[in-house]
Amino acid sequence: MELVQIRVSLSAVLLGIFFGIFRRALLPIRLKDLFYFLLLGGIAMALVQVSYFYAISKIQVSAAILLQYLGTILIAAYSIAFWHERLTTAKIAALFLAMGGCFLVVGGYDLHLLELNRGGILWGLISAISFASYTLLGERGLHRYSPWTVIFYAFLFAALTLNILYKPTVYLKTTYSPAQWGWLLYIVIMGTIIPFGLYLMGVSYIRSTRASIAAILEPVSAALIAFLVLGEILHPLQIMGGISAISAIVLLQLQREHDEMAPEFLRKGNNDTQ
Repeated sequence: MELVQIRVSLSAVLLGIFFGIFRRALLPIRLKDLFYFLLLGGIAMALVQVSYFYAISKIQVSAAILLQYLGTILIAAYSIAFWHERLTTAKIAALFLAMGGCFLVVGGYDLHLLELNRGGILWGLISAISFASYTLLGERGLHRYSPWTVIFYAFLFAALTLNILYKPTVYLKTTYSPAQWGWLLYIVIMGTIIPFGLYLMGVSYIRSTRASIAAILEPVSAALIAFLVLGEILHPLQIMGGISAISAIVLLQLQREHDEMAPEFLRKGNNDTQ
């Protein structure tokens, strides 16, 4: 909880300072949208952060990643059922390729999910649901605001929730060394602000289903970096999984959807942004 609090709180503070100095136009929001941002940040974003970290504290990281990316299936199902997103053969194939690739890359064939800690599995499933909810709610907000406005208020409300539920006195009173502050800032900037911000920017361009499928490149890139930097071994099935996930992205790129297929609220947002 302390790590999640620091991660989210510092993200909100740094973004608030940066926008306050350089991009003030990104800060104003409508009063009637406060409840929306409470749902997005105070509930969905907070749960995304807490559930994933609790999951990896109880079960293997690879299992937690696999469970979280089940949210991609939930996103696709919701978009098709309620936003009337077109269900194409290419999209179905890309979804299977991406999920299959994720399964192989994280070594899902070696995981005994039924033997894992039940609490960890539960938190992993909550992570999938909260990831899907955050993505879909985030897309909803893009018809009125910039992705960076949405992400800032998501962090802000998530920070408020986490610091109310769990007292911040521990990490506020802790004295960190310069090296520790350096790693904390690295986690906040490179591991939180930039990836979450770029993800929502991706959603604004290609919608939730495609963006969530593309995000499955995360474990693929992690495996590749571990191979290049840490000298970890990439097994043949992991390589096949990486190829499968990349193939899903290529397949989606080859069959672009026309703008008129997007929901009315998202088309309006793209027009406003332009």
